[in-house]
Formats: sequence, structure tokens, C-alpha cells
Amino acid sequence: MDRTRFFVRVAAIYALIGAFMGSHMAGGGGLQLSAIHAHILVVGWLSLFAFGVYYRVFSIPKDSKLATAHVWTSFFGVFGLTVGMWLYYTQPIPGLSTFNTIFFIVGGTVLLIAFVLFAIMTFIHGKEISENA
Repeated sequence: MDRTRFFVRVAAIYALIGAFMGSHMAGGGGLQLSAIHAHILVVGWLSLFAFGVYYRVFSIPKDSKLATAHVWTSFFGVFGLTVGMWLYYTQPIPGLSTFNTIFFIVGGTVLLIAFVLFAIMTFIHGKEISENA
């Protein structure tokens, strides 16, 4: 799998969703979903795009299990956090408030793990990160 292409494409989808939400909120005058909109753009678009750039700029081994874990926890964490936020704040299906809360918490936790894995990766593969490379 090309990690850079994967991250950039998924980031582009989150950028579209975030931009659409922002346009909709601006046109409708309601800011009730602004926290969700912000998280879609920050963790969905910016973070995933930055991860894609990271994999493009630095040669992280293709067979790195740490990188593979980072990619998938990032993907599922962003999805879980943003969809979980939407479920939690909008409660679209009555009677699922406990599920919505758990979905939100698990998504955020998985995303936090992704950021921890990223931080660890910068130290393990630190020799690749240099001005002299």
C-alpha cells in the first residue's frame, strides 16, 4: 500500500466533508455542528495530510509494522472520533445515547493511540529525519 497516496486521498475526502459542512453552516446561520466541523478539518484533513507528507518526505521502511499500525489507527481513529462526535452531539437515533458515547470515546482513544505511535515512530526511525538527509 502506498501510505502517502492513501493518507492524501482520505484527507481530501475529509476536506470536502469539512468544507461542505462549513458552507452549510454559514448558509443556514447555525453553528451547532462547529465542533464537529473543526475536528473533521483538523484531524481528518490536516493531520492525515501531514501524515501523508511525512511518509513522502522521510523513508520509513515499507515493511514497518509500527507504520502499518499507525496508518490503520489513524484511519479508524479519525473516522471513529468524527462520526462518534456527530452521533454524540446530534443523537440521530433515539435510545442509542450509550452506544454513541462509547463510539465517540473509542474513536478518540484509537486516534490518541495513532498519535502516540507517530511520536514513537519519529524516534525509532529518527535517523531518517534530518536536515542533512
